[in-house]
Amino acid sequence: MSAPAGPPDTGSDDKLDRGVLKVAGVVVLGAIMSILDVTVVSVALPTFQSEFNTTVATAAWTMTAYTLALAAVIPITGWAADRFGTKRLYLTSLVLFVLGSVLCAFAWDIGPLIGARILQGLGGGMLMPLGMTIMTRAAGPDRVGRVMAVLGIPMLLGPIGGPILGGWLIDVASWHWIFLINLPIGIFAFIAAFRVLPKDQPQPSESFDFVGMALLSPGLAAFLYGVSSIPEHGTVRNAEVLAPAIIGLVLVVAFVFHALRKDHPLIDLHLFLNRHLTIAVVTMSLFIVAFMGAGLLFPSYFLQVRGETTTMAGILLAPQGIGAMVTMPIAGRLTDKTGPGKLVLGGIVLIAIGMTTFTQLEADTSYWLLLSSLFVMGLGMGMTMMPIMTAALASLTHGEVARGSTLMNIVQQTGGSIGTAVMSVILTNHILNNQAATAYYGGVQTGTADQLPPDIFEAGRSALAEAFGNTYLVAIVLVVLCIIPALFLPRSKQELRTDPREEGEGEGEGDVDQAPPVMLH
Repeated sequence: MSAPAGPPDTGSDDKLDRGVLKVAGVVVLGAIMSILDVTVVSVALPTFQSEFNTTVATAAWTMTAYTLALAAVIPITGWAADRFGTKRLYLTSLVLFVLGSVLCAFAWDIGPLIGARILQGLGGGMLMPLGMTIMTRAAGPDRVGRVMAVLGIPMLLGPIGGPILGGWLIDVASWHWIFLINLPIGIFAFIAAFRVLPKDQPQPSESFDFVGMALLSPGLAAFLYGVSSIPEHGTVRNAEVLAPAIIGLVLVVAFVFHALRKDHPLIDLHLFLNRHLTIAVVTMSLFIVAFMGAGLLFPSYFLQVRGETTTMAGILLAPQGIGAMVTMPIAGRLTDKTGPGKLVLGGIVLIAIGMTTFTQLEADTSYWLLLSSLFVMGLGMGMTMMPIMTAALASLTHGEVARGSTLMNIVQQTGGSIGTAVMSVILTNHILNNQAATAYYGGVQTGTADQLPPDIFEAGRSALAEAFGNTYLVAIVLVVLCIIPALFLPRSKQELRTDPREEGEGEGEGDVDQAPPVMLH
């Protein structure tokens, strides 16, 4: 069924009006819950081990199961949003997420807890792509940059606030409250979403791509499971890594061939005919692998080399979030006016400059230098991630936004998992290649580092700091490589708003607002 190509008229004033800000507030609230729960559980893993008398690997499944559920449900979000309407699906996602949170809190063993985390992930996985779709449609093409900047807030708060919130709740109450806190927030978010979010018309005639779902959802989950197992085994050459990763990759490739032949695939790969979206996907993939992988190392350095508590490690990362909050709203406005190209290039340069400090890490590197560097990196991040997202979505038609949002979230989820695994393995190999670093790191893991002889303790700390620095050399190379695709991002408002697929089919037909009706895919 055809859908109107352009979003509703937003008026001549391109400022974010009160109605759009209300929608943004509701969406951000849901996104914060979803993203926080990716990181808030990380600090509870030792508690789960002792509480349920289980192993480290089994306890880690409370994080892995949530992540895999996110990856599995994201591909169907675009179709479901078109079929049932974004508001109805968003409310359903909130209910699933809150129900999963309550079941997590009342879990009596590690198995039921992992099962409840899967349910929680199924709801949480849809919140972010749905939020992007709702906000993009509400704001219209001329304000996509600004609404993407607003949606970037939970992406910043999650990695920083998760460990702090989780550690504090466990300290003052119990592990149950890292899940129960979602109940009042979720109820408030549901009421607000019911009252504020605009109604939209579903497209009931479109058939569901069952074959595509059977290929892509388990394919992504299996591939990410294999990739996320790399740090545990320390190598790619392991059956538990290779088997699921290869099976997942085969399923994803099979989906690609299936989707190119089907009229209404689960993910419309014909969106890649839009040059702006394709370039944005390539840029985002490189950026996420580099930045998310490096982001894993920051708290680890503070915890393992500097001996900080989890809560303090989270606080020490705050300058990065503050820096991003400074530039993100400015970058959002400028992206709408001038296009994302120059901003993204400037952001990448700032990230590379800030990260240079971490390539020279020592056991006693000045905190002022580290925090200043994190702030500079935050400034760069605020100019990078959401403008790239804007480049992907701004030239899509109204009916394509849901599928485009879904595609970009798959890229983020996959890139983040790959980056985390790659950086973990590189760091582990650097540690294993140094005897002093291995001895000290083993002591940190078992809580016996302070029992090491003073000379081995200091030598081990220095060697471990050097291992972190060498790993950051790889991260900074990946960051610099982002410059290549970023050079081709739109550098003007006119170029950003023009659908490149219309080029050659008639002048003046590429504008999103004037684009002809398209078939939903």
